[in-house]
Amino acid sequence: MFKKIVTVAMAATTVAAVGLLSGASQAAETKLTAASCFPIGSPPSKPFERVVKAINEQGKGIVQVKMIGGAPAIGSPFTLTQKMSKGAYDLVGCPEAYFGNVLPEAPVMRFSDYSYAELRKNGAIDYLQKLFHAKGIHFLGMHHEFGPFHLFLSKPITGADLKGLHLRVSPVYTAFFKSLGATTQRSNFAQVYTYMENNTVQGYGWPALGWGPPSWLKVSKYRVEPGFYHASLHTLINLKKWNSLDQKVRDFLSKMVVGFEAKSSTDSPEFQALLKKQKDWMAAGGMKTITLEGAEREKWVNAAVHEGWKEVLDRSPEHGAALRKLFTK
Repeated sequence: MFKKIVTVAMAATTVAAVGLLSGASQAAETKLTAASCFPIGSPPSKPFERVVKAINEQGKGIVQVKMIGGAPAIGSPFTLTQKMSKGAYDLVGCPEAYFGNVLPEAPVMRFSDYSYAELRKNGAIDYLQKLFHAKGIHFLGMHHEFGPFHLFLSKPITGADLKGLHLRVSPVYTAFFKSLGATTQRSNFAQVYTYMENNTVQGYGWPALGWGPPSWLKVSKYRVEPGFYHASLHTLINLKKWNSLDQKVRDFLSKMVVGFEAKSSTDSPEFQALLKKQKDWMAAGGMKTITLEGAEREKWVNAAVHEGWKEVLDRSPEHGAALRKLFTK
């Protein structure tokens, strides 16, 4: 009888111990939520989805991230980072165009003459990080680069003058296009095709890569060269959540995102091969290239640079000037 009681007690103790170990293991694995600034499964959302997938695959026992959804299904992409900074989500994957309303200096991220590895060395990211922290956000890194932006049109132009054109824009190039005479309006990703098809707009800005559905080729007859700025995607995390994380989790998340950052260099053979493949596909679908040259090219490029930095300096004179020294050669 005594042996039986001892055996049952030992068994109960073992089960309890296993349960405690299991509970401790689960408790040790941090749970985070994430949201994308684009529709889940769309070309511009997929890079962030790959980041989340990689974190979940390699972070078992450390951290797991649940993707809540993407804009516009869960709200405007322009409010996603604001919501994250207030704790609605832990992480977001967005282009800086969608969080410039939170961080006025964010556009500098599209003007850089340096790689992100160089920006981390010369103090540019440290400077920017302080500004992010003041907004309740921690910058983890740039997780994907789509190359330069281009203007895509339904009808041709002969120079840098955009008068008479009504264009779909994001904040990235609104000032640039307006300075050349265009009128503009915003829309979400899903509305681009419809607006082009019914002639609500006659063109739109978009990155060279990360293009929309193949159907966009039907309404996009021309691509203007040269491209301008950098179309990059960034991973941000709520600062309060970041500060609450164990150092092991912080180190892991930083390592993962910076790893993606390092693979996104625009001068790599892989990137250039993808760019050529994309432009060949566009040409095969009937898209023609309008290449600005001479004085018109100079007017186009100078307007992009001038209007871009003017916007930053107008918004934030002190920080804008300091960041320009760090981000440009």
